[in-house]
Amino acid sequence: QVQLVESGGGSVQAGGSLRVSCAASGHTSRNCIAWFRRAPGKEREGVASIYIGSGDTRYTDSVKGRFTISQDTGKNTVYLQLNSLKPEDSAMYYCAAAYEDCRLYPWVYNYWGQGTQVTVSS
Repeated sequence: QVQLVESGGGSVQAGGSLRVSCAASGHTSRNCIAWFRRAPGKEREGVASIYIGSGDTRYTDSVKGRFTISQDTGKNTVYLQLNSLKPEDSAMYYCAAAYEDCRLYPWVYNYWGQGTQVTVSS
């Protein structure tokens, strides 16, 4: 079992930055932690993932060069730094955990947090 709690969302103007956090507890070794987002009327989209321990990362094309996923293994926390934000980045951001699979597809992930809202105004 893995428990995930997101925090750090908020409202920012276009071009600004935010950092969202995902605190994980339970059996997290050999897990992949990913960030997904869902905007109103749109499907859930995989944003970035990181393999706990090795730190290998993946990103969806639309956020490459703007978002950075990282981990603090001592705190069992995964961060997503969101820079150069655009209005189209506005969404509920969720973190999720999967065992040894870091692909950015929702069906890969067994555990989900409750989400944190990111709103970017133009």
